[in-house]
Amino acid sequence: MSITGPSTSPATSSAGSPVTPSAPRPRALLSVSDKAGIEDFGRALAERGFELVSTGGTARALEAAGLEVTRVSEVTGHPEIMDGRVKTLHPAIHGPLLARRDVAGDREALAEHGYALIDVVAVNLYPFRETVARGDVSVADAMEKVDIGGPTMIRAAAKNHANVLVVVDPADYPRVLEALDAGTRAGTHAEPTPELRRELAAKVFRHIASYDEAVARFLEETPSRSGTEADAGADAAAGDGTDDSASVDTRLPPRLAPTWTRQEVLRYGENPDQEAALYLPDGAPAGIAALEQLHGKALSYNNLLDLDGALLSLAPFALSPRAAVVIVKHTTPCGVAVGASVEAAFGKALATDPVSAFGSIIATNRTLDAAAAEAMGELFVECITAPAFTPEALEILTRKKNVRILRFPGDAAGQASGSPDAGRLVPGADAWKAFDGRPDLDPETRAAARFLAAHGRIPEPRVLRGIYGGVLAQTAPVPPFFGIDDVAWKVVTRRAPTDAEREDLAFAWAAVAGVKSNAILLAADGATLGIGAGQMSRVDSSRLAVWKAGEAGLALDGCALASDAFFPFRDGVDAAAEAGVRAIIQPGGSIRDEEVIAAADEHGVAMIFTGRRLFRH
Repeated sequence: MSITGPSTSPATSSAGSPVTPSAPRPRALLSVSDKAGIEDFGRALAERGFELVSTGGTARALEAAGLEVTRVSEVTGHPEIMDGRVKTLHPAIHGPLLARRDVAGDREALAEHGYALIDVVAVNLYPFRETVARGDVSVADAMEKVDIGGPTMIRAAAKNHANVLVVVDPADYPRVLEALDAGTRAGTHAEPTPELRRELAAKVFRHIASYDEAVARFLEETPSRSGTEADAGADAAAGDGTDDSASVDTRLPPRLAPTWTRQEVLRYGENPDQEAALYLPDGAPAGIAALEQLHGKALSYNNLLDLDGALLSLAPFALSPRAAVVIVKHTTPCGVAVGASVEAAFGKALATDPVSAFGSIIATNRTLDAAAAEAMGELFVECITAPAFTPEALEILTRKKNVRILRFPGDAAGQASGSPDAGRLVPGADAWKAFDGRPDLDPETRAAARFLAAHGRIPEPRVLRGIYGGVLAQTAPVPPFFGIDDVAWKVVTRRAPTDAEREDLAFAWAAVAGVKSNAILLAADGATLGIGAGQMSRVDSSRLAVWKAGEAGLALDGCALASDAFFPFRDGVDAAAEAGVRAIIQPGGSIRDEEVIAAADEHGVAMIFTGRRLFRH
């Protein structure tokens, strides 16, 4: 099929109807919200003999670039109405988009009404996702960003892709131009291959499906945010962000239709015999995809998993009053610490398990300086990620050509790219107000806090996990934030923890959240001493944590212990006390809680029940 056909801008009769064009000329219809590259694309099409048809802001951008543009209203013989709400919904547009070049009746219908063929369509849709991502958008305002004409045009063009070349992604403009120039045939332009046409048409239908899913999801979830159309973030701002008022159908909807696009084919998967790729949701990059790689090799499948584990483990320290460092291996931390500086926190975290730290990933919540870089440079690591790096730190770290250095997203206003506003983040507006009011925080630290606190909530506040034959979905866990008092904690032993012990317990509870279950973590003075992770029994995790501390030469006398779930028997408490533990924090909830509390009292151990489990499978 030819992409060309008889087309010029039709003049209009006195009755306002178009008259038959007199000369063949290919025509391109351009109407985009994302104007990246549109001026160059329009100029390239014009140089290839195309008439440019456009409307609104796209037409103005093309004209400002010195290009001749035919307005859609000239094609339809009808002005735009309702402030542009109706402009392209007209037979003079959709007839040419749907006309089959090899069907005589279609050609005759166009000729009868004086409609010229449209050969290339470049359209992308109103920025609905970007609008509602702000979190404070009413339904009425959101509906104004629901595109009608755009989806209708590209759907028609994609249906007729054998005759109309349709583009929704600016990244495809060069490919379209190359296709127009490649090959040989009689006539003015080359014929794009059927494969390219089908590929671009498929992109259209996925683009529309993703767009419609975003609109439907917004409408389904709006009642869970506020119950009104006015403020989508009010409920989460008032509490801890878990939104207990929301129904299961809004938090975990009856139908899941995530639309992800393959961003990158990875070298291999978890093992060399497995293929792997990174897929991202439509819209602006967020989360790990928003990290800026400053140095090093491409990220592997396992690097990405470990990065996610590092950010998950660092998330509880998003609002930490001190620098925090996590060292992660195989998605679970082998060292966590807070300190007066990144260097100090790193030294304490590394001391927990320097053997396991070999080949690890390091993440921190503060700008990484030269002193910290020097300390980290002595260790072989896969990745280092931080809110920012000083020039001196980068000079030191980049001496190793393979280490991957990644910077958090963010801007001077302190908003992390892709993160919701503070009102929609856990732990709630009051905590963010206090955090933002601190004068000692730089913009990078403020942005980092939002980026970290949003873990598990971008692109949606739910967690998906594939199983044999299906997918499990659950709401995202709320991190146990270090530096924020939890009023739900309850002292259950005769002896209450001292202030110093309570600080150690708060740290240990935040740090154990990233550890694979069964998880036991020993800590003192803002640093982990021993971590027992992933064991089938809790007592084995306890023994492993104690053994790890001994191997590292760390004393346990007077330390705190955090357990991600309740102690089913008293033997865990007995073993902990024997090792030197003086304070324990755990969820509670066992049928043998009284027996466990009695054991703590016998040993003079203070114990807090949090009322909340932190399983991580």
